[in-house]
Amino acid sequence: MKRVTTLDHINPRTATLTRWLDKTGEILDEGLALFFPAPGSYTGEDVVELQGHGSPVLLRALLKRLYELGCRPAEPGEFTRRAVENGNMELSQAEAVAACIDAATVRAGKQALRQLQGEFGQHIEELMQQLTGLIAHIEASLDFPEEEIPSLFFEQLSERMQQDVIQPIEKLLRTAPLGERLFDGAVVAIIGAPNVGKSSLLNALAGTDRAIVSNIPGTTRDVIEIDFEVHGIPVRLADTAGLRSTGDVIEQEGVLRAEAAAKQADAIIFIADASNVETWTTPESADILLMNKVDLTDVVCPEPFIPVSVKHGEGLDQLSDILARQLGDMPLADEGLLVTRERHRKILLDAKAHLDAGLLTIFQEAQLDITAMQWRRAWSLLGSILGIGDIEHILDRVFSEFCIGK
Repeated sequence: MKRVTTLDHINPRTATLTRWLDKTGEILDEGLALFFPAPGSYTGEDVVELQGHGSPVLLRALLKRLYELGCRPAEPGEFTRRAVENGNMELSQAEAVAACIDAATVRAGKQALRQLQGEFGQHIEELMQQLTGLIAHIEASLDFPEEEIPSLFFEQLSERMQQDVIQPIEKLLRTAPLGERLFDGAVVAIIGAPNVGKSSLLNALAGTDRAIVSNIPGTTRDVIEIDFEVHGIPVRLADTAGLRSTGDVIEQEGVLRAEAAAKQADAIIFIADASNVETWTTPESADILLMNKVDLTDVVCPEPFIPVSVKHGEGLDQLSDILARQLGDMPLADEGLLVTRERHRKILLDAKAHLDAGLLTIFQEAQLDITAMQWRRAWSLLGSILGIGDIEHILDRVFSEFCIGK
């Protein structure tokens, strides 16, 4: 500290005003210094935090001085990785740090905070404890092969495995579509014939005049994208060129791009014009069907079309609800804890596969060792969510996805 600041001493966890010095003793800047002694710091190590002014020039000068003294830039996720290695947090909490940083909506942020506070890890630990007890029963029966064990014993073990471990895992897996969408987002494409209201719908949902709206067919030539959220789910909405045969080379390219965008979308909204029956032909790929401009005609909206008037905002709330459900939404009251990371989902799927495989041999005395082996593998897989097992391999994979430093 004395080589870079004017301080002789700094009290722990106290913001202290100081000046930064270069190697000649000249003042670079002034700011705050804080000292967090181990083990009560974020990483569990002694940590010094320097808070200077926001000028890039001054910060670069301070960093240059720190590098001269032997410091180096942190690797991606290094601070959080050290916290895991030093036992200050479990791996699932570390992943929640990244989720908190990446959260694009309040709903996603709340879910990430729950996991950061350890709820998800605690739930996995409880499943592992239940599994440990069941494995112990199987191991005991293997240790005493001369004892005759009634079939009722294995029936009870099977029921407990289903109720206490497999069903809770299945419940978690059902949350994965929503959980992953909260952080990865979804792409929704709006398709339909020219001049049916695609651009107007994009503007209405996004709450901004992003796309040009015109009565002239073929106004949209390229895919126009805008980000918004529906029920807390981040959505990238794509307005596409009108689908029709055309001799215009530029418009032809727009139609091709529209078709490509639809193929890559997580959900497709098809919109038709209630006053123009020729626009009603529905592609098989469409997930949600809208009948726009119902305010301009007395035609009865055919099922399964949803009647809307984009111009007057009629039916858009219903559309938002339907779109959210299409993207995996569930009632907030039923939301609970969500699986938000692909890594966790894959591990839970693999663990369940091993648990199911163990159940297939539990009533065959000669294959109880296979049951025990399958269930131990499931236990190890669940442990990898918390960082138990091949920890270096797991940490390398997880923290490669972090931003620089944190």
